[in-house]
Amino acid sequence: MRIAVIGTGYVGLVTGTCFAETGNHVTCVDIDEEKVKALQGGKITIYEPGLDVLFERNQRQGRLEFTTSLAEGIKDAEVIFLALPTPPGEDGSADLKYVLGVAKDLGPLLDQYAVVVDKSTVPVGTAEKVHAAIADNGGKEFDVVSNPEFLREGVAVDDFMKPDRVVIGTSSDKARKIMERLYAPLVRQGNPILFMDERSAELTKYAANSFLATKITFMNEVANICERLGADVDQVRRGIGTDTRIGKRFLFAGIGYGGSCFPKDVQALQKSSQEIEYDFQILNSVMNVNAKQKVKLLDAMRDYFGGSLKGKTVAIWGLAFKPNTDDIREAPALANIKLLLEEGASVRAYDPEAMENTRNQIGEVIHYASSPYEALEGADALLIMTEWPVFRTPEFDQMTELLKSKAIFDGRNLYSLDQMEELGFTYHSIGRRAVTT
Repeated sequence: MRIAVIGTGYVGLVTGTCFAETGNHVTCVDIDEEKVKALQGGKITIYEPGLDVLFERNQRQGRLEFTTSLAEGIKDAEVIFLALPTPPGEDGSADLKYVLGVAKDLGPLLDQYAVVVDKSTVPVGTAEKVHAAIADNGGKEFDVVSNPEFLREGVAVDDFMKPDRVVIGTSSDKARKIMERLYAPLVRQGNPILFMDERSAELTKYAANSFLATKITFMNEVANICERLGADVDQVRRGIGTDTRIGKRFLFAGIGYGGSCFPKDVQALQKSSQEIEYDFQILNSVMNVNAKQKVKLLDAMRDYFGGSLKGKTVAIWGLAFKPNTDDIREAPALANIKLLLEEGASVRAYDPEAMENTRNQIGEVIHYASSPYEALEGADALLIMTEWPVFRTPEFDQMTELLKSKAIFDGRNLYSLDQMEELGFTYHSIGRRAVTT
């Protein structure tokens, strides 16, 4: 099958590469000439474990191509995926200008039947808007399908190639058969393709991410109570996670959620609810709690330093919003860096993959270290923001030599309290008792 993917961001590049891996001929389109040139030259523009192998193989075998020409990209395509940004606007609603802009451009270019697929996360009713934009600009025989992605950064290739489920919203039998054929190689183990109407498919993505964000936020609230009551959130997590009605996943306490999906999708669903005059109270609370949770360790750090962070040097381990990605969108580290700098502290940071993206966003206002240990040189305390595996078993003796004071503020609960006590560290984590020396 010939497929076009419009947009080579995170979703677009993973989608295009993985569909090429199942034998399709995929052409990815992007208006960014430098990015397309890099991709054509074999350079992947995002960090995602396992993607490089599929990318290289399918490009070498001629199944994966890149272009800046929309007309060239969609030529003879049976399916055209729209994998375009839908950033939050000033009011929190999803901005559809990129999606609808490409839809208008598609109108005069469609000279044969094609299925146009909304792969981006979009508000309810977008499929109808995309259909109208194409039809009003000359599009004739086509269908618009909603097919939201459920990719987790860091394991996106596995999520795509072995999906829990595939959600497809369409009212067209012809489009349904094409999409069923396209996804058949990915669901051979029996995981379902769930067909539904377009509006239900669009809402499914927002509902899923908002529920998971709520689950994370609930556990963070429990963690905050644990600290006051003298309970241990890790033990509480195990106690409730073995309940099959609740499940073990998304119950780890920490410094809140970030990334490209949860913050944007929660905000967009809340805005959509406002537009139909429904007060989605849970989502309002989720957003408020998450914003506070991201920077809660700074309170403990201020107390440790006698009420002020001015003049202190803080080492930060982890800039990405989660491990195994270079994505810093809505990352807790950025919120903490902002406050630290405002309060007169200096920051030395290390992340295995996200430093270039951080530098591009905030510039040289912090020091970017070449290793975790270089970040500790001359620092008054360590703040852990991302649970990269490399941070889990560090050389604590070396840390002791490099830090001015043995103080760790851990937003990801990487270390055991007994270990920190034995090693003589002052250690503050989330939802557990503080270790003080």
